[in-house]
Amino acid sequence: MTTKKKTILISTLSVIGLIILIVLSLSWSHRNVNDLTKWHNAKMSPVIMIPGSSASINRFDRLVGELNHNRKNPHSLLKVKVTENGKLQYFGKIRPDDTEPIIVVGFENNHDGYSNIKKQARWFNIAFQDLSQKYNFNNFKAIGHSNGGLIYTYFLEHYYSRYQRTERLKRLMMIGSPYNFNEKSMNHQTKMLADFIKYRKNLPKNISVYLVAGTQTYTSDGLVPVNSVLVGRYIYQNQVNHFTTIMVSGENAQHSDLPQNTQIVDLINRYILDHKQKIRRQQNTPYINDQAQ
Repeated sequence: MTTKKKTILISTLSVIGLIILIVLSLSWSHRNVNDLTKWHNAKMSPVIMIPGSSASINRFDRLVGELNHNRKNPHSLLKVKVTENGKLQYFGKIRPDDTEPIIVVGFENNHDGYSNIKKQARWFNIAFQDLSQKYNFNNFKAIGHSNGGLIYTYFLEHYYSRYQRTERLKRLMMIGSPYNFNEKSMNHQTKMLADFIKYRKNLPKNISVYLVAGTQTYTSDGLVPVNSVLVGRYIYQNQVNHFTTIMVSGENAQHSDLPQNTQIVDLINRYILDHKQKIRRQQNTPYINDQAQ
């Protein structure tokens, strides 16, 4: 072999070797980034919120603003809209260092009615599966306003069992959720309430549940009868680890105002969030009936 051929061969081998090193280095870097991402996401414990009927994914914007008030590390806000054909539309993003982001899941079809609540629970299941795969979190907290609490209940009874070993629900708060629709008497059960009670054995046992009712008047929050909210105890009481009913009154105790009611903001800070914020002083103290199971 001539000297020229040897030189070409050595140069070729050197280039090949360099390419191999670059590929291996890039592969290692990619794996390292993935490992770091998985490590971060494993530490993530999002708060996943569902709005009520006729409400959009922007329903909780003021609530999130209140929760982030004077907070050194504010919660990221990610919104997911589920279309009627089950497609997902993402808005916003989760900050890379945020271990407790807020995720809002809403629906293109946000109408009322039991049949629609069952559809929305199925759509929420599609969103939840995608979120858990994207972000790899192993636990979360949940908040549902109005029908959002009903959707969560149906989801927990019919879909959640497939996730509970890998994505553990820690705490659930339902705000102004009409478990008996507009029925004022606890003696008259709607089909929805009867079904919720029928399947309550499917609820996860190791969660803490907070049932919040607004009392603009003595009997309702201006839309939902207080008794319609409180019958939720027939579903959750003696089925979960910890069950609490809470009644708030005063300013912003009307149904649509409840998510930004300052008492409820403080209750979320106190009972739902892992990273607590200093509680603001309130003129009205919520009535809390705390029942450990």
